[in-house]
Amino acid sequence: MGRMTDRRPTVRIVDDRESHRPDTLVVEEPLEIRVDASPLAVTMRTPGDDVDLAVGFLCTEGVVRNRDDVRTARHCSGNVVGEANAGNVLDVTLAPDTPVPSVDPTRNFYTTSSCGLCGKASIDAVRTRTAYPVADDDLRVSVETLAALPDRLREAQRIFDRTGGLHAAGLFAPGGAAWCVREDVGRHNAVDKVIGWALRNDRLPLRGSVLLVSGRASFELVQKASMAGIPMLAAVSAPSTLAVDLAAEVGMTLVGFLRGNRMNVYTGAERVVADHESTPSDVEVGVGRQAVGGRPPASA
Repeated sequence: MGRMTDRRPTVRIVDDRESHRPDTLVVEEPLEIRVDASPLAVTMRTPGDDVDLAVGFLCTEGVVRNRDDVRTARHCSGNVVGEANAGNVLDVTLAPDTPVPSVDPTRNFYTTSSCGLCGKASIDAVRTRTAYPVADDDLRVSVETLAALPDRLREAQRIFDRTGGLHAAGLFAPGGAAWCVREDVGRHNAVDKVIGWALRNDRLPLRGSVLLVSGRASFELVQKASMAGIPMLAAVSAPSTLAVDLAAEVGMTLVGFLRGNRMNVYTGAERVVADHESTPSDVEVGVGRQAVGGRPPASA
């Protein structure tokens, strides 16, 4: 696995004064995801938690639904001719009874094509593909808990502290405990890493959870949350119109502009309640506070 950060020389200018010193930058490299040794997709990502990213991507694309669908997931060994960059190639072997996705180059994944699809067609496709409906999820989260989540997410962004150049996604309990936080140069990758972590720990569907993202809420992020059974998505920035439409269609709560004690609830406002009405549980078996930044089992 490659480094998550690297140093580059810079010329710093402050009030017409120059100084020469290196700056710490986030690494961006391609990851080729293969399924049963066949190339399926390439994404630009920050190295780290690559297995989570790959299986999370396959989950949010509807290729796999749970941990049993994945037999192995590992980086290529680099022993094959032409595989010198094996750290950026990850192969997922599916269970024998899991259908192998098409590797036709014309195949369009939601993560790359969502902006170019007809809005109604996009929403209908997600609604019919997800295995984990969220409309009946009885999650309740207090205003106070939601307001505290951005600071908790920020506290867990270790690489952002050094680079200032990463998105983050965090999975939280109803009471605000952080179950898993991941960082990546791509906001969709950060979400896939969180969902991949959950899949590998046999946590899907993610009922009773809140997904917080550090940027805006796009259609593809609502789609990913829906595919994992997450009933509430919150963002520190704005949602798009199609994100709101999809959240309303699938019964998800969508919160935007979550900053300090202010927020906009675009859909599913019944899940945002006063403190005494919120879901009390903060810990579930196998998913405690220690999960933040931790590594999932290596067997998946």
